[in-house]
Amino acid sequence: MSILITGASAGLGAALALECAAPGVTLHLSAREVTRLAGTVQACEARGAVVRPVGLDVRDAGGMAAWISAAGQLDLVIANAGIGAGTGDGFEDPATARDIFDTNVTGVLNTALPAITAMAEQSPGADGLRGRIAVIASLAAFVAGPTAPAYCASKAAVQRWAEARDATERKRGIRLHAICPGFIRTAITDRNAFAMPGLMEPRKAAQLTLAGIRAGRLRVVYPWPLYAMSRITGALPPSWRNAMMMRLEPKAAQA
Repeated sequence: MSILITGASAGLGAALALECAAPGVTLHLSAREVTRLAGTVQACEARGAVVRPVGLDVRDAGGMAAWISAAGQLDLVIANAGIGAGTGDGFEDPATARDIFDTNVTGVLNTALPAITAMAEQSPGADGLRGRIAVIASLAAFVAGPTAPAYCASKAAVQRWAEARDATERKRGIRLHAICPGFIRTAITDRNAFAMPGLMEPRKAAQLTLAGIRAGRLRVVYPWPLYAMSRITGALPPSWRNAMMMRLEPKAAQA
């Protein structure tokens, strides 16, 4: 089993790597700086996995394509790397908005598109599949939150792209999965001053993510109560939703 995960130095990415680590598993892990992967690498090797870490920014299209094409057989690719920020008490900074889209959208495409190309050349496994690609979106994809416009929009873009692309890629034995978690305890959510219903530890989120992928679910969402709340809020008239959400504590701006 060969698995590639971006953004594996901490948070959900590190938890996913640890949950996948086992004898007979090769993990290709990336972070912007390879030194940040040291803890994840050590923990995964202790569980018997072979780990091949690399320092690489997902915004580097050429570097990502070269890394993925050189990885060899890939059974699962998880486009996890992403960043988040809100408006804080002010307005969304233009540079922050561009950075979020470059990482959360372009970075996901820089991961998924070369993976699709590589998997299309692989032989199908016993299950008839050539490989799986999971894109980490968010329950924020279903709500146009005015205090985090770029983040919500970027997650909506990759969620819808993955779900739409799965319909055609199934024809050649490649599956895509849109992973839409709620609040996960990470350095990003630690900055939030507001209540986060259903806040989940990274390990639990990783377990639910991998269980959904193994079950073949196109859209993997958790926790369900927050998903239901997100769909209801997202269905409100935009002016109503904006008025309601602007009364809430704002999401922290980028640190």
